[in-house]
Amino acid sequence: MSAADFRQEVEAIVKSIPKGRVMTYGQIAAIAGSPGAARIVGGIAHYGDSDIAWHRIVNKRGALASGYPGGRLAHKVALEKDGVIVSTKLSVKIKDIIWWPKLN
Repeated sequence: MSAADFRQEVEAIVKSIPKGRVMTYGQIAAIAGSPGAARIVGGIAHYGDSDIAWHRIVNKRGALASGYPGGRLAHKVALEKDGVIVSTKLSVKIKDIIWWPKLN
């Protein structure tokens, strides 16, 4: 899979995350066909199209991204606009809101 194809797959997955739910960088990388490419997913999110709901991605422990544009507090605000509860430690209860897309 080319880098462009991987980017497109990542974007498609992120676009499918429903409001109020999250996925992890590693989860997206694995579904996109490159397990272990979580950091690459993070890079795509960091520099990606601003019309995509990148705020719906968190790390595997539910922590918000320090690299999110505007920082972790901006990430918190964006998630809360989606109805997600963010703790004072800037994390979410991932087991309660993680989303798995239906795979073909």
